[in-house]
Amino acid sequence: MRFTTKTEYGLVCLVYMAKQPYPQVITVNELVKSEQMSLPYIEKIFQQLRSGDIVAAHHGKEGGYSLSRHPSKINLKEIVEALEGQTFDVFCAPDLRSEIVCTHFPACGVGPIWKKTKDLLDNFYSSISLESLTHQNGLEEPPVKVSEAGAKADEKQW
Repeated sequence: MRFTTKTEYGLVCLVYMAKQPYPQVITVNELVKSEQMSLPYIEKIFQQLRSGDIVAAHHGKEGGYSLSRHPSKINLKEIVEALEGQTFDVFCAPDLRSEIVCTHFPACGVGPIWKKTKDLLDNFYSSISLESLTHQNGLEEPPVKVSEAGAKADEKQW
């Protein structure tokens, strides 16, 4: 599984926005300048993010984009689906099966693995908020500084 630069750039832009006071309006020009990206490409990405209800457009002199919801209410799964369509393609799913040629389908044991992979990714990505991506380690809570005494206590547990 591989995500495109569209998702990578979209996430970089959204993290930048999430670090600003909510619901601040950010211009695409500001994002492009700050992150050194292509203006036409970022504009396309923001069209998709707008269609996916991740960002809201603001027109006029003070126009730009803002997050459609607080960063804690937007999850990684929603972002990936807005930009890629879905988190993981289960190519032999019933709704896609007619489009592929597979002579092994009736006896295949791999299909359920792909379904489980998608379910695991969907659940995992749903648990990651945009707000958590603003932290250096990408987790819900900021990194914990462990004192030397705390580190020794942790070692005993292992």
